[in-house]
Amino acid sequence: VQLQASGGGLVHPGGSLRLSCVVSGNIFTYSVMGWYRQAPGKQRELVASISTGGSTNYQDSAKGRFTISRDSLRNTVYLQMNSLKPEDTAVYYCNAKRYSSEWYNYWGQGTQVTVSS
Repeated sequence: VQLQASGGGLVHPGGSLRLSCVVSGNIFTYSVMGWYRQAPGKQRELVASISTGGSTNYQDSAKGRFTISRDSLRNTVYLQMNSLKPEDTAVYYCNAKRYSSEWYNYWGQGTQVTVSS
């Protein structure tokens, strides 16, 4: 299983970025796709997730600013991030969860997002 994340970069406060995560194989193999982030000295935290059925879940700080979506034809999950704040600075990781008698977690390599003036 490979998850290839991209789209990070340096952006000014108030700016936008779109992260992409290309998944090897059929995206619907995974029950849940999500984006996590980890800032220096902090634990990794869930930012947003989307289930096979299309249900989405967001961290409170992301609600109203971030949107998770997927393109099943491209086996890609996106995270559109608007109104970025310095506190959004972190390494963002794509995650895929698959259930087969037990839960399996798969991670992408991470992409750096830096929000700074």
